[in-house]
Amino acid sequence: MNEPATRTDGQPIVSARDLHRVFGEGEAAVKALDGITVDFPAGGLTAIMGPSGSGKSTLMHCLAGLDRPTSGKVIVAGVDLGELDDGELTELRRDKVGFVFQFFNLLPVLDARENIVLPLKLAGRDPDQGRFDRLVDAVGLADRLDHRPAELSGGQQQRVAIARALMSEPAVVFADEPTGNLDSRSSEEVLGLLRTAVDELGQTVVMVTHDAAAAAIADRILVLVDGRIVRDAAAGTPEQVLDLMKVAG
Repeated sequence: MNEPATRTDGQPIVSARDLHRVFGEGEAAVKALDGITVDFPAGGLTAIMGPSGSGKSTLMHCLAGLDRPTSGKVIVAGVDLGELDDGELTELRRDKVGFVFQFFNLLPVLDARENIVLPLKLAGRDPDQGRFDRLVDAVGLADRLDHRPAELSGGQQQRVAIARALMSEPAVVFADEPTGNLDSRSSEEVLGLLRTAVDELGQTVVMVTHDAAAAAIADRILVLVDGRIVRDAAAGTPEQVLDLMKVAG
């Protein structure tokens, strides 16, 4: 039985403490993250926004264990990522973290069903059929499970990717510009699924986006400028999100 996706001890699912990430050395060094401290409680949807080069993708990569910070601490589901070697970090990402990317990252030789359960198969775990059926129903793909990615629309491919990310009951799902490669209708469907994952499945989602309409579905918005959090506020309408960005800028 997997551990639940939410915590009951009041502790955040993901925390960062005095996070720094520097690329390069000497005069050419660039501070991508400049002392970020932030918590992400269970069962919420947080949007991370900011201008190009603000550090939002770097922050997500460090929080997800895809990149190691230069200094500071990241804790995911009670585990300090800095204390893990590369193998242990890979295992934690596999068991505790779900990913949704802009370009889907589906294996073209596998059909939708096989793509959804792939992470569990790689971990040597049998998929829970009940959860699989529930997710397939939620993403509306029951009649597309035998189709390979090339036979699916962009929106359908992203729905497969979301089902895959949720299949292992991760502690947190990180979504990196999940609507960046979709038309407006598919974007609405994908955002609705992420919102459903939070509201009905108790999932925690952290989403990097430049889209005010996408950010407006979040519970909370973090705005980064020059590697620092300059605003941490409740989300609102797309217009209010744009105003928040203007104030932050």
